[in-house]
Amino acid sequence: MKANVGSTDKIIRIIAAIIIAVLYYTGQISGTIGIVLLVLGAVLVLTSLVNFCPLYMLFRISTKAEQK
Repeated sequence: MKANVGSTDKIIRIIAAIIIAVLYYTGQISGTIGIVLLVLGAVLVLTSLVNFCPLYMLFRISTKAEQK
């Protein structure tokens, strides 16, 4: 797996996951949509931790800066 998630992308993913978690635990989102969003938040955190997003690979996208 070649890393394809850059540092700004990682920060955005983690912030989005935190927002989803806060909204769920404060009761702003609930039910099936809430659980789906929690799973999405977990995926966002996981992909930011491993620096790899399978969808980015599929569409040949990379937000990681090229090293010189």
